[in-house]
Amino acid sequence: MTQTTRRLLHTIAVLCLIAVGIALVSQHVFNLRPCAWCVLQRLLYLCVAVACWLALLLGRVRPLRRLFALIALLLCLGGIAAAWYQYDVAAHLFSCSQTFADRFMVASGLDANVPWLFGIFASCMDAQVKVLGVEYAIWSLGLFCFLGLLSVIALLRRA
Repeated sequence: MTQTTRRLLHTIAVLCLIAVGIALVSQHVFNLRPCAWCVLQRLLYLCVAVACWLALLLGRVRPLRRLFALIALLLCLGGIAAAWYQYDVAAHLFSCSQTFADRFMVASGLDANVPWLFGIFASCMDAQVKVLGVEYAIWSLGLFCFLGLLSVIALLRRA
């Protein structure tokens, strides 16, 4: 694996951690309560980071590097779908209860076992927040698109 590919995968992972860090600061310092779709996106960011680091760890075996880069890309596509759904549909609902994100996070047990990270504390309508005039979900959508593009580049790079 080339040094450029290593840097690319590491950059993707670090950007994911920064995104989750910003979300946690928003929640715990500025009291912006997350909805089910918000915490699902946090989980997706963390999974993308893990996939990238596994690609780095197993990078000497090209098929494994490509597999984990593909997994990162697929997770980014899931993040794009989640962010778009949050912005376009869920933000207009009075409750996120019983939506896919709510059912998934509750079934996983993450909301109960790691509430400081994955706790669902607001409805999607209440979690609608603008940062610099742009809704949080759109910022997340843009980041998932950028990370997906970087994942495609990492996937297609030659060893």
